[in-house]
Amino acid sequence: QVQLVESGGGLVQAGGSLRLSCAASGRTFTSYSAGWFRQAPGKEREFVAAISWSGRYTYYQDSVKGRFTISRDNAKNTVALQMNSLKPEDTAVYYCALSSVPYSAPRPAPREYDSWGQGTQVTVSS
Repeated sequence: QVQLVESGGGLVQAGGSLRLSCAASGRTFTSYSAGWFRQAPGKEREFVAAISWSGRYTYYQDSVKGRFTISRDNAKNTVALQMNSLKPEDTAVYYCALSSVPYSAPRPAPREYDSWGQGTQVTVSS
């Protein structure tokens, strides 16, 4: 089993930036794609971004393309989400997740992930 711990959330004004980090321990981290998801109050959890096990391939939700960047450091077992030009609609709890199948392509569906962090709150004020 793997443990994922997110950090870096907070309150920021619209147009600002935040960097989320997810630290993994347990399962071999380097063999699995990783993703970031978010859930706003009253809404379903939605995909934000994903990165392949090697870091070579990335995949973004259309609404965050050009503003968010996902990256990973396999030597440190971490995944990061750099969020720029934040908007109030980005307000949500952000979760990192690890895919259930090793060496699989990064995918947007939550069912492709079997390990989840506890989440970190991101609030963007207008």
